[in-house]
Amino acid sequence: MKQLGAMKQFGALKRRLLALAIGLIASTLAVVEPAQAQLSVDVTDESGNDMVIAVPGLATPESVSTAAGSTDALGRQIGEVIAADLRGSGLFKPLGPSVVRAIVYPEVTAPAFDYWPGTGAVALVQGFVRDNRDGRLMVGCYLYDVALRQELTRQGFLIAPGEWRRAAHKCADAIYARLTGESPFFDSRIAYIAESGPKNRRIKRLAIMDSDGANHRFLTNGQSVVLTPRFSPDYKQIVYLSYVERRPRIYVYDIGTGRQRVVTESANPTFAPRISPDGRFILYSMAVNGNTDIYRVPVGGGASTRLTNSPGIDIGGSYSPDGSRIIFESDRSGSQQLYVMNSDGSNQRRISFGGGRYATPEWSPRGDLIAFTKIAGNFRVGVMTPDGGGERLLTNSWQDEAPSWSPNGRVIQFFRTSQGRGGKSSVWQVDLTGTNERRIPTPLDGSDPAWGPLLP
Repeated sequence: MKQLGAMKQFGALKRRLLALAIGLIASTLAVVEPAQAQLSVDVTDESGNDMVIAVPGLATPESVSTAAGSTDALGRQIGEVIAADLRGSGLFKPLGPSVVRAIVYPEVTAPAFDYWPGTGAVALVQGFVRDNRDGRLMVGCYLYDVALRQELTRQGFLIAPGEWRRAAHKCADAIYARLTGESPFFDSRIAYIAESGPKNRRIKRLAIMDSDGANHRFLTNGQSVVLTPRFSPDYKQIVYLSYVERRPRIYVYDIGTGRQRVVTESANPTFAPRISPDGRFILYSMAVNGNTDIYRVPVGGGASTRLTNSPGIDIGGSYSPDGSRIIFESDRSGSQQLYVMNSDGSNQRRISFGGGRYATPEWSPRGDLIAFTKIAGNFRVGVMTPDGGGERLLTNSWQDEAPSWSPNGRVIQFFRTSQGRGGKSSVWQVDLTGTNERRIPTPLDGSDPAWGPLLP
């Protein structure tokens, strides 16, 4: 009996030790395995092996009519926009609502993980659209790792029904940020010049749209020529150049109120206004007595300060993100080249030394690169570092020009003009790998695009 009792005690001890060992293993796996197998996307990868991600339509607990349509219809539309955003980034291969099966509301937080590997998806986006009973909608968005059966992130947005596209962009932003480690950019807007009419009587209107071309609207009526728009850092205003009775004027347009005001005007040719990162000044170029220099004027108007004073044409200034330096183009060396100076005009030095000419420089919001137009036979968009190193050309069409950066500094927008007397201009985007180009749909021809900051 004593021997049997000892055997029982030994067996119980063995079971406890085994359970403890299993617990330790499980605890170790719980900490280590997800970190080792974490889903991620490399934004610099040029292999074309895009991550497959399933995006079914967002579910709803009940179909409720809203000012923008029923909640079940909106759920599908939001899913389509999320899929389109991710596809447009060039990093994902989304399986949208038209490809994968619909989900029901309880699945949003309890995915059918056994089903999704069969679709080839390694990541899963699910969500819901729910009537909030106060005229607004609650939109929820969840990202899952299919292999680990693990939630990676979730977001919730309380919106007016008419803002359902913004909820979709915000969801896509959350997914992009979680899987790439980069800042988002989908929930932003683009200002550009909408063009129509014959070449010799071109009508140019200021227009604005979402980053994917949706929610388009015209801001000016086309009675005067409008050129080179740029957003203020807080997104509340757009600065642009307009010719009224052949006199150039720099205007600031208030997006919220639709009101605009003149900052400065002159009988002299004026070019390319840009607002400083702190919102205090507008940089522009003006030709006086055959010499074009860069000037600075307070955003509220007043006296201008000349920053350059060399023979030739100095034009196209763009501030560094911290406002301490300015990149511009000048032909003082005999051809268009890129120069950097301090924000007060001091310490001007050339940074471009490749073959051909360089124009329309713009500093990245990250501060690490400068985008430009390279003119050498054709017009191409490229990037280089602020000291002139690492030059890379990203496009290779007949005429690509006027780059503008996405809010996260990973995508460049520009306009492309086709060949021939009837050449059409259109708005395009390309990422920093140069492998993902896409056209942004506009109702008319488009030029001079300007990418605004991420919306609040």
